[in-house]
Amino acid sequence: MARDGDMLFSLITPSAGNRPKALQKTVDSVEQAARFAGLGTEQLEILIGFDGFKGKVPTSAYPVRCITLPPDRNGGNGIRSMLTNIAQGEKLIYLDDDNTLKPQALRLYLKHFDAELVVGRIDTQLALETPFLPRRGSESFIRPGNVDPLCMCVSRRLVMDRCGGWRYRERNDAAFMNILDWHINAHSETIVEDVVGVFDSGRSLDASALSPRQANLLDNLIEQRCKSEYLPDMISTRQLRAEPV
Repeated sequence: MARDGDMLFSLITPSAGNRPKALQKTVDSVEQAARFAGLGTEQLEILIGFDGFKGKVPTSAYPVRCITLPPDRNGGNGIRSMLTNIAQGEKLIYLDDDNTLKPQALRLYLKHFDAELVVGRIDTQLALETPFLPRRGSESFIRPGNVDPLCMCVSRRLVMDRCGGWRYRERNDAAFMNILDWHINAHSETIVEDVVGVFDSGRSLDASALSPRQANLLDNLIEQRCKSEYLPDMISTRQLRAEPV
């Protein structure tokens, strides 16, 4: 059970340092959620690891600790591993620098604080064809492509004592493999329908720092919009040509 004065949450954020606006939005969302949950400044820490680049430190009323690390370039896994090792909060939340928390997220996690693993839904409409993850269905919801660390609030003791920290650093599917470890080893797990975060919410704030996936997605959206705007003209032109003189 959460107690007043304890360090309750550690937010773990890897960053390449080239998304200052998105990172500030991420931190702002944490502060908003912390205030909504009634957390004191001693009950939450925001840990940011810059991957080989000294990025701009975001501002917040809550403690922000930024560490510049040697270039790792492995999708943030090395940073997540290091920050997990130094985190002091009883619960860990993995929040990338272009994602945000929903205002009610930390309040929800406090409600289920006794569960070692809490799995919520995330809004993925800005990034994926499906509007939310995880998808519900007959299959296990813990499967590749169906969950993201943003969905999770996990006990630090579970991660460190039973799962050996953030592992699988060299694998492309490191995030899923760690989630699978948590799911298998958790003594208690709670699944909620509430939306706890927004995926890719800061993607357009730093245009020069789009990931390949984000750039391709925007290109496809622009192409579709251009086609939809051009199509009526094409139809009317064809109709005119088909009319008898």
